[in-house]
Amino acid sequence: MSELNAARRNELPPGEFAFPEQRKLPLEDAQHVRNAIARFDQVEGVTDAERDAAWQRLLAAAQREGVQVHEQSWRELGQKGGRP
Repeated sequence: MSELNAARRNELPPGEFAFPEQRKLPLEDAQHVRNAIARFDQVEGVTDAERDAAWQRLLAAAQREGVQVHEQSWRELGQKGGRP
């Protein structure tokens, strides 16, 4: 798994996170994007509007990194017919 150490995480610009204000779910490479999809619904203390914006950042990163996303919305995560 592609983990970031604290120093590298602090070097990333806010735009490299799905949730930039909280600096949660880095989107630096394809593995991070996959991890962000898997952990997206585990992020606490954010509004639906923040999730909507984070999902758009995640989709842009997925496209950039060549990661296929089956869900149209974060609300579909974990539902039957979504990701295997």
